[in-house]
Amino acid sequence: MSVNAAEKALVLAEALPYIRRFSGKTIVIKYGGNAMTDDALKEGFAKDIVLLKLVGINPVVVHGGGPQINELLERVGKEGKFIQGMRVTDQETMDVVEMVLGGLVNKEIVSLINTHGGKAVGLTGKDGHFIRAEKMFLSDESDEKIDIGQVGEISSIDPSLVSLLDRQDFIPVVAPIGVGANGEAYNINADLVAGKLAETLHAEKLILMTNTPGVLDKQGKLLTGLSAQQVDALFADGTIHGGMLPKISSALDAARSGVNTVHIIDGRVPHALLLEIMTDDGVGTMIRAS
Repeated sequence: MSVNAAEKALVLAEALPYIRRFSGKTIVIKYGGNAMTDDALKEGFAKDIVLLKLVGINPVVVHGGGPQINELLERVGKEGKFIQGMRVTDQETMDVVEMVLGGLVNKEIVSLINTHGGKAVGLTGKDGHFIRAEKMFLSDESDEKIDIGQVGEISSIDPSLVSLLDRQDFIPVVAPIGVGANGEAYNINADLVAGKLAETLHAEKLILMTNTPGVLDKQGKLLTGLSAQQVDALFADGTIHGGMLPKISSALDAARSGVNTVHIIDGRVPHALLLEIMTDDGVGTMIRAS
């Protein structure tokens, strides 16, 4: 579809109030799903991040890497296992997680952003020990604890390193690996890291990119706007389940902790970030505290 010059000018004019509103503000973006594996979507994401930075917005990227981890695990003869949406992480799996998240995936994202004119810097929670973690235990139906290995929950985040990079016009790209009291590494769900980082940085928005149009009801219809109370009801009746549980829990915690709006958007849509941040219509599901 061709777009003439007048239509392009209208698009730019529509973006102006959003640029003014969000200039100087921090937006935390969880980057995952197909947007991380499709070459055209990867290029589009990198360009969107650079554009946001150029117009005065401070994007902070937190990425996953589940498919890439599964691929490498298969190559070494291990099967990825999940309980309640969390990856079971023994020592061998943790080595793979660090290799993929802190190395391959993180550096690819950094390189893509820099290729398109940004100044991205890759981090894990081990850098400056800025993401402190402790061992996470899950509970089964009888309230018994389930040990899922080196999976962590966040005990604290020191925002000073990320804030410093923001002020110096760098774009932080964060792999969700935390560090324990004795220096041990923990695999942390990327949605949880993005949510807690958004809270700590007092972000204007938290955007979670996924492989669905947003939060869907039991009939598959997109729910475009939800309050915290409505989200609680969707948890209770089982509408939100499986891998969406940590994602929506993180979104809800962030909304209740002062992040102005949280958005679940479809990363399979080209330039989904710009559609959400810079247009009147937006995309996906927006969650507010009330």
